[in-house]
Amino acid sequence: MTIEIKAPTFPESVQDGTVSTWHKQPGEAVSRDELIVDIETDKVVLEVVAPADGALTEIIKGEGDTVLSNEVIAKFEAGAGAAPSAEAEEAPAAEAAAPAAAGEKIAMPSAKKMAAEKGVDIAAVEGTGKGGRVLKEDVMKAGSAPAAAATAAAAVDVPAGERVEKRVPMTRLRKRIAERLLDATQSTAMLTTFNEVNMKPIMDLRKSYKDLFEKKHNGTRLGFMGFFVKAATEALKRYPAVNASIDGNDIVYHGYQDVGVAVSTEKGLVVPVLRNSENMGLADIENTIRDYAIRAQAGKLGIEEMTGGTFTITNGGTFGSLLSTPILNPPQTAILGMHKIQERPMAVNGKVEILPMMYLALSYDHRLIDGKEAVGFLVAIKEMIEDPARILLEI
Repeated sequence: MTIEIKAPTFPESVQDGTVSTWHKQPGEAVSRDELIVDIETDKVVLEVVAPADGALTEIIKGEGDTVLSNEVIAKFEAGAGAAPSAEAEEAPAAEAAAPAAAGEKIAMPSAKKMAAEKGVDIAAVEGTGKGGRVLKEDVMKAGSAPAAAATAAAAVDVPAGERVEKRVPMTRLRKRIAERLLDATQSTAMLTTFNEVNMKPIMDLRKSYKDLFEKKHNGTRLGFMGFFVKAATEALKRYPAVNASIDGNDIVYHGYQDVGVAVSTEKGLVVPVLRNSENMGLADIENTIRDYAIRAQAGKLGIEEMTGGTFTITNGGTFGSLLSTPILNPPQTAILGMHKIQERPMAVNGKVEILPMMYLALSYDHRLIDGKEAVGFLVAIKEMIEDPARILLEI
């Protein structure tokens, strides 16, 4: 029975997608619910799985092609995987014969594409697919191994003084990120205010209770982000304009706090959202952020998890950033930037002490938020982090 493979149904905010990687080729056996193709949208990579046991018979939309919601991208034959057609058997056989004669590896298109992106020598990768074919997974493993990096470096023979350039197409996600960042700088009156926070009270609290916290909450680790999300949530209640957004000539004040947490992935920055953070405990926040980070790296986040949000927190300190000016995430009107914890000499009660300090940056849209509110918001976060009891007491 022939089945049409269609692109997923995209939400209203997504107009179309791009075929990223075909994991299966015509004639290859496929099991039910096995991944056959990735489709990349402006916000997330969507996976299309096999509807039944069988095999692809025709690929209509190749890698790099644009597809619309529910558009037919391939044809699938249910039950055909165990007994491929004569043409399907002859093609791989002929394909295998030529490379063997030339001493080359047989590699799937997705594997070749990834090898080119990662600079991996395809000839040095051991194929685990049918007939020794090199699969995308083989290239991923080879690219993560130190030995493979050394092999790839040795394989590139560049004469001294040679100026090498490599041109690769920008992914849809990266293009969308670029568009949003450019739009934010051009359409908002963005301004950044700074402050610094003494992290010693939080670090001492974490040191005292991290083992008990982890035991009580089934292995959940007590991190710094949970405290900042709680502090930001409380500060947003006190300064509603920081939690608002501009829609045309209207100001939309949100009666809830949906805090987005920026997560870096290989394909770009994504911002999954903690819904109703005002109702979440520290363990819930830490668990959710960890789950988002793991699924973001694997490309498993859903579009609904990255839409909305009334405020964003980004932590450049994880990469060693000491100070930065984060860019707004429209239509939000403010974003908090956390940075590296750095020991510095500080004056405390007339004496010099070495304290673990962190710079905080709040970028905000001056069309809606006045300097007084922005500074007050940042000071409120500083006070709660330096005296964590304030978070519990909401003072």
